[in-house]
Amino acid sequence: QVQLVESGGGLVQAGGSLRLSCAASGRAFSSYTMGWFRQAPGKERECVIVMNWSGAITYYAAFVKGRFTISRDNAKNTVFLQMHSLKPEDAAVYYCAASTRRYTPISPYEYDYWGQGTQVTVSS
Repeated sequence: QVQLVESGGGLVQAGGSLRLSCAASGRAFSSYTMGWFRQAPGKERECVIVMNWSGAITYYAAFVKGRFTISRDNAKNTVFLQMHSLKPEDAAVYYCAASTRRYTPISPYEYDYWGQGTQVTVSS
């Protein structure tokens, strides 16, 4: 069983930056694909960015456009989402998720463990 706990969300002005963290429990963290997703009110949960077990970014959404990046520290069982140049449309609840699959999925249905989410609000 894996537990994921996000932190780092909050209110930021447009153009600002935030760094989200996701701390994971469990010994197999280093073998998991890790993804960040977000969900705005009334919208479906969407994949933001995905990193495989070896640290390669295998997917990022078009809206990322070089503004966001993901990193992981396997020694600390933590994955990060660094966000720059935030826009009001980036406001959402952000979730980290872990997938045990051998490939690197982008569908939320293929992720096995989820954090509780952290709210990101961007003021214009």
